[in-house]
Amino acid sequence: MVNALAGTDAYTLQWVVMLVALVSREPTPTTRALASVRVRGAELVAMTPAVALDRLGPGDAALGRLDVKPTLDGVDDGLWALGVLAARGVTVLNGPGALLAAHDKLLTARILRRAALPHPRTARVRSDRPGPLLEPPVVVKPRHGSWGRSVTRCDTDADLAEELARLRGEPWFAAHGAIVQELVPPAGHDLRLVVAGERVVGSVRRVAAPGEWRTNVALGARRVQAQAPPAAIRMALAAARAAGTTLAGIDMLPTQDGFTILEVNGAVEFTPDYRPGEDVFREAIQEIVRAAEPRVEGTLPPLAAPDPSVL
Repeated sequence: MVNALAGTDAYTLQWVVMLVALVSREPTPTTRALASVRVRGAELVAMTPAVALDRLGPGDAALGRLDVKPTLDGVDDGLWALGVLAARGVTVLNGPGALLAAHDKLLTARILRRAALPHPRTARVRSDRPGPLLEPPVVVKPRHGSWGRSVTRCDTDADLAEELARLRGEPWFAAHGAIVQELVPPAGHDLRLVVAGERVVGSVRRVAAPGEWRTNVALGARRVQAQAPPAAIRMALAAARAAGTTLAGIDMLPTQDGFTILEVNGAVEFTPDYRPGEDVFREAIQEIVRAAEPRVEGTLPPLAAPDPSVL
């Protein structure tokens, strides 16, 4: 923590610049953009979990941006470090519980159901037993997944049986099983909202690539400017609150009744397209710093008692 002092006569103006670590295995373009924001009262720095353990102390803050492992068998190493930082007195946002709530799709489904938020019906299937399955059409995906990888649509019982047989050779399936979700009819696009603190700071419509039903940008989808309707904003805020996240992406599909939440992304990637004409990264950082409750400038020390020997 860096202290800055400026004094005039008997009054001292004091403020504290809080060190805010953006903690991830390696900085992504979004992490670097967030760390480049300059706001009064905070210094933003991208750090690995190990560096954060070495540098942070009471009065500092850490925002967890640990993502799903490329092997799809869990979350990047470092959840334990966020726990240690919290025990030290560091303010931890997007902590271990929040990241697990976002990255573990089975846990996400349970949390959203408990919050009475619309989400596809979800069942778990494991290597040692089939578990309760849903009637096709369904979507089969890793319990910890991202980028649209290993997400398969099964329209028939035969498709589902074939996909589950194929997954028995996947290490991530042996470790955690998979989830089966009812298929929400694809619309060719979805809506992603970025929630920071208690605000939606940006949104885009992701339009699927030709011939593709999934809307992941990694699979060729393109981002289109979109203004999120009030109902979607309320739903996104409720989902982020239920998961305990401070910075998250909420993906939802339009339905006949409004929207259905597909996923909560605890290490959301976003671009300037999410808030055209304004700085979406600055808007997000301002909310993150506010959530960390920094000590703000303007604190004056108490005046000394008058000395009776001085006229």
